[in-house]
Amino acid sequence: MDKHSIIKQLTETKVVAVIRGQHAEEAAQLSKAAIEGGIRAIELTYTTPQVEEVFKQLVNTDALIGAGSVLDSETARHAILSGAQFIVSPYFVEGVAKLCNRYGIPYMPGCMTIREMATALEAGCDILKLFPANTIDPSFIKSVNGPLPNVRLMPTGGINLDNMKDWLRAGAVATGIGSELNKAFKSGGYKAAVELSEKYMQKIAE
Repeated sequence: MDKHSIIKQLTETKVVAVIRGQHAEEAAQLSKAAIEGGIRAIELTYTTPQVEEVFKQLVNTDALIGAGSVLDSETARHAILSGAQFIVSPYFVEGVAKLCNRYGIPYMPGCMTIREMATALEAGCDILKLFPANTIDPSFIKSVNGPLPNVRLMPTGGINLDNMKDWLRAGAVATGIGSELNKAFKSGGYKAAVELSEKYMQKIAE
């Protein structure tokens, strides 16, 4: 799948499940639960020990599998070799942008200011991760799109069932969810994570 097809699928699915596990098997189960619940984009964070094992378990799924918490180009290359179809960072890293451009992989760095967004755009980033989104209001997107109309934002951090549609209506091209999914898994196990994922996808369809 080429870069533009990946971006198209990300913007169509609207929800990216950000998976953080205490160990690889927990992250794999969380990912599988999210996919079973209908989520078609998974971000496996490099804060999960032995995350490459999770990539191996998800290789034959029909969801997009990306890598998150990528802080340097070495980690980005490791993720791409492990099968990552997109790369996400909490902040912009020039070396990661260059490497992803070289291999035709979408790179979504975390940005909060106009300057950070402009820098990321100039480096070829097509979607920017608005992070942490729980510190701002959805109307922020409209404010950004005034001076930077080409910016496509994916808010992450504090996104839940109650506010996800507010962000999408405000202009977000997708949303990143994570903490709610982790809480559901810890309190109710695999089934609870599947059910919550289904609720997110039902919310999108409303």
